[in-house]
Amino acid sequence: MLDATTRSGGTATVTPRTAATELAVATTAGPVPPTGLARVTRVLLSPWSRLSLLVAVLASAATTVVLFQPQELLTNGWPPQLGGAAAALAYAVAYGLCTVAFVPRPLLNLAAGALFGSQLGLASALAGTVLGSGIAFCLGRVLGQEALRPLLRGKWLKAADGQLSRHGFRTMLAMRLFPGVPFAASNYCAAVSRMGLLPFLLATGLGSIPNTAAYVVAGARASTPTSPAFLIALACIALPGLAGAVVAWRKRHRLRGH
Repeated sequence: MLDATTRSGGTATVTPRTAATELAVATTAGPVPPTGLARVTRVLLSPWSRLSLLVAVLASAATTVVLFQPQELLTNGWPPQLGGAAAALAYAVAYGLCTVAFVPRPLLNLAAGALFGSQLGLASALAGTVLGSGIAFCLGRVLGQEALRPLLRGKWLKAADGQLSRHGFRTMLAMRLFPGVPFAASNYCAAVSRMGLLPFLLATGLGSIPNTAAYVVAGARASTPTSPAFLIALACIALPGLAGAVVAWRKRHRLRGH
């Protein structure tokens, strides 16, 4: 009896034993190596490739800001083609994009007050703050979180990550109420943590009201620096900064004690 094949009329016929052996060999041969396109896709979507893309996007945004200098709005004013609510909405969008490109928020808040007055300027600045923080959070979460989380090994980094991950809303609310942590840094720290997007945006919107209002009012009343509104705005800018410094000093000593 032939184990491999039997021949009938010149045609090879595979026996059941041979078919079972070939199936076992095919099964144990291992997965098919990925094709060239699959390998390229896997490299492009890897955590470090995405982080490199994030760095490139932020560097390009910062370079654009340096070249176009949007802070000239403070001296040249808003384009005359836009006015009222449409101008405030356009400014909110520009505000959000500028914060992603590391333009300081105090400068943008002063410009909002100088351009639109206290009420409309505050609404535009707050909308831009939430928009910019949301864009930065999503960029950091999608492009940077997976690569950066394994690097959170230091005591300070672990403490900040744990605070944001477990008590995200109240931690971010405190960071917005007491200035001291740079706006962009807090956005990307929250993105790398396990904090949710909705609590992050709510805390940003609520916590940014006092400080943003102070700068907007100061910008709106800059032409009358001796007016009570301007002096109160300056006090509202200085006092939270002092309180934030005291809280940070106490937190620092508490962490050292641990």
